[in-house]
Amino acid sequence: MALQRFVIVGAGQAGGRAAEALRAAGFKGEIVLIGEERHEPYERPALSKAVLLGEQQAASTLIHPREWYAAQNIDLRTRARVEAIAPVSRTVITADGQRVEYSKLLLCSGSRVRPLPGAPDHLRGVHYLRTIEEAERLAAELVPGRRLVVIGGGFIGLEVAASAVKRGVAVSVVERQGAVLDRAVPAAMAGYVESLHRAQGVNLRLGVAVTAIHGASAIESVELADGTVLDADLVVIGIGIIPNTELAEAAGAASSDGVVVDEYCRTTLEGVYAAGDVTNHYNPILDRRVRLESWQNAQNQAIAAARNMIGAPQPYAEVPWFWSDQFEVNIQLVGVVEPGLEIVWRGDRQSGRSVAFGLAGGRLRLAAGFNVGADIRFARRLIEAGAEVSPQQLADPAVKLKDLIPNNAARRSLAA
Repeated sequence: MALQRFVIVGAGQAGGRAAEALRAAGFKGEIVLIGEERHEPYERPALSKAVLLGEQQAASTLIHPREWYAAQNIDLRTRARVEAIAPVSRTVITADGQRVEYSKLLLCSGSRVRPLPGAPDHLRGVHYLRTIEEAERLAAELVPGRRLVVIGGGFIGLEVAASAVKRGVAVSVVERQGAVLDRAVPAAMAGYVESLHRAQGVNLRLGVAVTAIHGASAIESVELADGTVLDADLVVIGIGIIPNTELAEAAGAASSDGVVVDEYCRTTLEGVYAAGDVTNHYNPILDRRVRLESWQNAQNQAIAAARNMIGAPQPYAEVPWFWSDQFEVNIQLVGVVEPGLEIVWRGDRQSGRSVAFGLAGGRLRLAAGFNVGADIRFARRLIEAGAEVSPQQLADPAVKLKDLIPNNAARRSLAA
């Protein structure tokens, strides 16, 4: 194949940003972007927030209109599914039998919602939330006075709960673990979010599983393991996602809680890269492997992969960052959860403006900020620098976080 052709499998945020980055970096070869959904690449965070609230049209989440891809000479193929990769012949095979050769391949196959075993998905009023269509259907049903049961107390479930309460819906959240955000943040930080929801009237049922969802043609109630029956007009199931690793695995790529890639986004298959939710990647800053489900990772790892594909190798090394809007609180999280973190608070939790730090061995590893974006910006640099800090310094609001950053140049760049 004389002309270089880069094929991107997955036309979500990661795939769309990768195609954009290839052209921005000066790649002149062919780009084929293949996605199963009917939409052009779009960003998902607003689906559980502004779209559910009716503040933003779902179409506004598109990264670019379809005409942009044509103008950039990007062959965007929507409503198309890749069924197999033939790594020896460097070919992908679509469901309708097309064979597309590639010189390099980027897998941005993303993830899918984790189904609740035994859930009667055929009942009217039972929802998952992952796509534009699902967000639009759910938004149309959030009518004042209705009763919603959210199954799952992770970020997506809590964002749906917050949006629904603001729409005048009575909300119960059921989480089988003993705390909300059980796997996402330490207990002290999760407790703050729990108190936020309770203050807004959310009925939190923690440490109990769902045993049945009842209804004839439409949802009527949700039964819990302790015998409680929650009347419901709507159910949203948000119990996590599953990375779409099957395509890569069938082609022989290494996989372990995600497609295994190195810091250059390379899989174990020659000429095949991967980015976004689907990857389990090595992070040089954290010195460990992580699989991330975030806007930041979907975008920035895809951009890094695109640049590495055109021959300018640079490690993808960023401190993980995540954000969530719940009620009037902007939550920002940097770093990763580790066992045994020492939690230190700064600010007034009663006022809604505070930050919780997670320390290990005298170094900052995690920070969760509540309406304090500037502090999180500096916390991210502290984690990146591996700075030694004390609990007393972090807790004292008179100590400026930027002054704890050891690199003077980094400190000057932050102040600029």
